Amino acid sequence: MEPKKFLFVSIDALIGDIAWHVSKEGHKVKYFIDHAEEKEVADGFVEKVDNWEKEVEWADVIVFDDVLGQGEKAKKLRDAGKFVIGGTPYTDMLEDDRAFGQEELKKVGVTIIPYKDFSSFDEAISFVKESPGRYVLKPCGQAGNNKGLLFIGEEEDGKDMVQVLEDYKKAWAKKFTTFQLQKRISGVEVAVGAFFNGKEFVYPINVNFEHKKLFPGNLGPQTGEMGTPMFWSGPNKIFNQTLKKMEPKLKEEGYVGYIDINCIVNSNGIYPLEFTCRFGYPTISIQQEGMITPIGEFLYEIAHGNGTKLKTKSGFQIGVRIVVPPFPFIDKETFEVQSKDSVIFFKKPTLEGIHIEDVKLVDGEWVVTGTVGAVMVVCGTGTTMRMAQNQAYNRVKNIIVPHMYYRDDIGERWFEDSDRLHTWGYLREV
Repeated sequence: MEPKKFLFVSIDALIGDIAWHVSKEGHKVKYFIDHAEEKEVADGFVEKVDNWEKEVEWADVIVFDDVLGQGEKAKKLRDAGKFVIGGTPYTDMLEDDRAFGQEELKKVGVTIIPYKDFSSFDEAISFVKESPGRYVLKPCGQAGNNKGLLFIGEEEDGKDMVQVLEDYKKAWAKKFTTFQLQKRISGVEVAVGAFFNGKEFVYPINVNFEHKKLFPGNLGPQTGEMGTPMFWSGPNKIFNQTLKKMEPKLKEEGYVGYIDINCIVNSNGIYPLEFTCRFGYPTISIQQEGMITPIGEFLYEIAHGNGTKLKTKSGFQIGVRIVVPPFPFIDKETFEVQSKDSVIFFKKPTLEGIHIEDVKLVDGEWVVTGTVGAVMVVCGTGTTMRMAQNQAYNRVKNIIVPHMYYRDDIGERWFEDSDRLHTWGYLREV
């Protein structure tokens, strides 16, 4: 493919890695970051711009990296005849408004988990006391991006949820005003996703298993993500009974990009939890390790409504997120003292499987920047999950960052979960 011109538009500097890799493929790239404190991310890796609107006519493809209003911008440009990867106000709502997303699934015949929305902590506390059980608390809207606020109840009488609701009433009442309590279902947590070219899904699909807790053994606070194992597959039972049913609506919307649905599955059925109507992070970086089709070429094709097939590797891919303090918390003072401007050192000069997050390039050195302490994602691939694990963690050993930490068990869930998923028939290609 002849070099193309890509404009990446980001709120929180999420898509710097993909912009960098597209640039390395020989395409021209310009990158805009909205939030002032994140503007240094990817400095030195790609060309940056301060006003993305002025670059619209220059670009062959415009890529939006998030929901939270990005869908409205994408739709406006798409309606004007531009080639855009991004959502619409409707697909933004699927993710940002959890109740809306659940009701849209229900409309197309997907079984959903019982839930109830609240705008009052007192009402929620009364509800749990009157209907005791295990619930999952999910903030809605922009607060939903703070994964540390999500709480998964463990007690059958709901007393742990009542305590958390009372604590949130004191500390967070002014920070988020709407939230959802969803009945907790036991089973295997698994997500299926696929790219959409404005008219139909692009195959194969992606099957992935997020590791959201901070510590090995699935302990500690919730994070956005600490690592993910995945593989590419033909459409399977989970996909066909959930995301595939949304295809007519996505076509009506002209959605272009990646869409994912996270589910709990057990012997009784498939229960969707939430949509991701955008690239996942670090999902998209790990996915790239399994793509044979160059990602710049692929993004160009789906933006133009072309391509129903993506060439991918067989086997498995794993990504391990390397972080520094105060991740997953927001503490500016801690970040400034312990992490900001720390130099990233590679024992051997190899960057295979390395995907940047909050990093900048200064005088040839990789340096930690941003505000949250998400440094990079280190990936491995292999024909078996164990081979992918070994490659990823051997690559991690090549990296030194002061105060760095990461989970050392990414992928371990697979060895138990895969048996159950195969027994229930959910991974069978159909």
